[in-house]
Amino acid sequence: MRTSRATLVGGVVGALVVVEFTSGVLQGYYTPLFTDVARHLGIQDADINWFEAAQLLLSAIVVPFMARLGDMFGHRKILIFSLVVTLVASIGVAFAPTFPIFIAAWALQGFYVVWLPMNISIIFLRARDRPNSAALTRKGAGLIVVALQAGAIIGALAGGQLGTIFEGRLWLTLSVPAVLVAVALLVVVFKVPDPGVRAGGKVDSRGTVVLSLALLAITGGLSLVRLHGVTAWVFAMVLLGIVLLWVFVRVEQRSTDPLIDIAMFKRPELWPVFLTSALFGVSVLGAQGPLSTFARTDPSEVGYGLGANSATASYLIGGYVMSLLVGAGLFAQVSRSLTPRKVLIGASALVAIGYFALIPFHDSFGQVLGCMIVAGVGSGALVAALPAAAAAAAPPHQTGVATGLTNTTKVIGGSFASSAFALALAGGAVVTTSGAESTAGSLSGYIAVWAICGGTAVVATLFLFAVPKVAFMAPPIGDVDGLPAADAGGAVAPDAHPRES
Repeated sequence: MRTSRATLVGGVVGALVVVEFTSGVLQGYYTPLFTDVARHLGIQDADINWFEAAQLLLSAIVVPFMARLGDMFGHRKILIFSLVVTLVASIGVAFAPTFPIFIAAWALQGFYVVWLPMNISIIFLRARDRPNSAALTRKGAGLIVVALQAGAIIGALAGGQLGTIFEGRLWLTLSVPAVLVAVALLVVVFKVPDPGVRAGGKVDSRGTVVLSLALLAITGGLSLVRLHGVTAWVFAMVLLGIVLLWVFVRVEQRSTDPLIDIAMFKRPELWPVFLTSALFGVSVLGAQGPLSTFARTDPSEVGYGLGANSATASYLIGGYVMSLLVGAGLFAQVSRSLTPRKVLIGASALVAIGYFALIPFHDSFGQVLGCMIVAGVGSGALVAALPAAAAAAAPPHQTGVATGLTNTTKVIGGSFASSAFALALAGGAVVTTSGAESTAGSLSGYIAVWAICGGTAVVATLFLFAVPKVAFMAPPIGDVDGLPAADAGGAVAPDAHPRES
């Protein structure tokens, strides 16, 4: 068993570490450069949130579709396809001459969110015939998420430093991620074998179309608020989106091969996980742009902010992401003593504490970094815990969809948050000490962002108490690591769960 475990962890997981490291670079590299990109494109700081909104919207649409295709035709094939799309989009981001082209390329780059659910599904399927499959999945998930956070740290630091070194040549700085995506693509092609598991079925084209239209209507309505204020068209589009979501649920319930199995949302060990993912997306995806722009805001001009350049901002982002790495690395170890359910509850509580603390403590670099480290430890544990928990609780033939849904719901939460945060930061004109109008976001807007992030984390913590105490744990038969094991198919036997201590 020790030999098979070493083969799994050191073989395919080692190759997937490269992929998630690259994903981390993509998520961290651009953040210190947002202000430079805004100046290059001639837009205001508040408009940076629409980068995230566009990317997260596309991600919300493609993840469930790609996850379903992964279960049907092979997770490795879908992983390679998403790498190719991300590579082309990364090249477009580097050389986009205008704001609309940049937004299009940036949105397509969001295909990288498919990587994590595909990678965890590959790990789970390769471990599912082993007695300690649940433990191996958590171990593998922890390792690749550590790689993801390490990539985000290095990406944030490298982006800030290269932005200073290559000042005036932004295209050169933005070309680095494309090179790394190309390397990750080659590693998967030559080093990751196909698990050989297929669920079969057919593509749910009706469900895909209805879900896409629903998300477009809702997010489009939020975009109209930013452009034209609250109008009848805003309410009409949001209402249309909600109606389409209801239609989507009805379509999926009648489909023999649904895009998303609605029954999974009724499972007591899964619905709180999906809801937590959505609420978690508000802070982990929606709040990164505001963090960067707050750090770059000059307090001598508007009375708040940290006045950091791209290099200094990268240290803040790097410290935050380092705390995510620590949280992800501790996840599997802490789960041994506290169980995965307790880890989820504790991690959500840390996110709430960190963001609420930013409201009174945001006057210095040290204060902001300290608050973000607290939130980051909790966030890192959640990044690793949520997809692993979904894989452990889902039916064996739906691991791709279940892990994909943690990303889909997280992306939806982040998409709404990005739109809402753009509105909050744009509310009220900001005037500099010289009397001129500034492009900086408003202080009240930043406080609203932190309050929303803390509040959603509190709600997630409360909902996680509804998870059965024995969730995400496998029966003790065949345990060799002090961790319970799953049955041969990877499914958890509810009646066999030991009670939580």
